[in-house]
Amino acid sequence: MFETLDDCLKDCRDRLIRAPRDRKSPLHTPVIITGDVDARVMVLRAFDAAAWRLRLHTDSRAPKAGVIAADPRIAVLFYDKGAKIQIRARGSGEIVRTGSEVDAAWAASTRFARRCYLGEGPGALSDTPTSGLPAEFEGVEPDGAQLIPARENFALLRITLTALDWLFLAHTGHVRAQFTRVGEGAPWEGRWVSP
Repeated sequence: MFETLDDCLKDCRDRLIRAPRDRKSPLHTPVIITGDVDARVMVLRAFDAAAWRLRLHTDSRAPKAGVIAADPRIAVLFYDKGAKIQIRARGSGEIVRTGSEVDAAWAASTRFARRCYLGEGPGALSDTPTSGLPAEFEGVEPDGAQLIPARENFALLRITLTALDWLFLAHTGHVRAQFTRVGEGAPWEGRWVSP
């Protein structure tokens, strides 16, 4: 099944292409690790297979935005339990607040999703359990005018991948391959390694 390095790299690419489109894909919600070694689960919104770039949505006020600005190194962990495939990826992240890609992502989001960018922002302290939403939007879908202030808090996290570690777990013997590239547009170089 995975006889060549090209097979393994193609498996990575195909899984990443499918993940943002299929909410049931195990790769739809990877673990994202920033330079401060903090980890969180995020939703993969898009994958540009030509650039090997992931796109996720974030609040521009989130602490991770400052961390990424200071240290763009990011690791991403994907795991497909059913297929027994783990993909560990590394790359460079950037927070993008403006531009046509951000505008298109905002426009494609539902009003309920946009509602998340109202309120005080991620990490704001509270004396009681809170969703962070203003009280008038708890369980309520805002209209377009009410969401105008939320747009300034919406941003994209783009991660350009530069390293992949692909692991297939099998009772007959695990198989592992690693791939690296020097930068965007550069070809991937692969090697087999012991699991």
